[in-house]
Amino acid sequence: MASDKKRLPAFLLCFFFGFMGFHRFYVGKVGTGILWLFTLGLLGFGALVDFIMIIVGAFKDKEGRVLEEW
Repeated sequence: MASDKKRLPAFLLCFFFGFMGFHRFYVGKVGTGILWLFTLGLLGFGALVDFIMIIVGAFKDKEGRVLEEW
């Protein structure tokens, strides 16, 4: 089942604010969003991985549903 969240907002949030975890807050992953906020996106590596996963369509929301629709 697909997520009700869209990929474009997650993509833009990750592109501009990925090191702060805003894209993770958007999809409901508050715990890891706070982790990204305090570690600057796991020193940038976690934000980069998330960015790539959003582009290829593998990023999931808090309920494990894939963000399919742009």
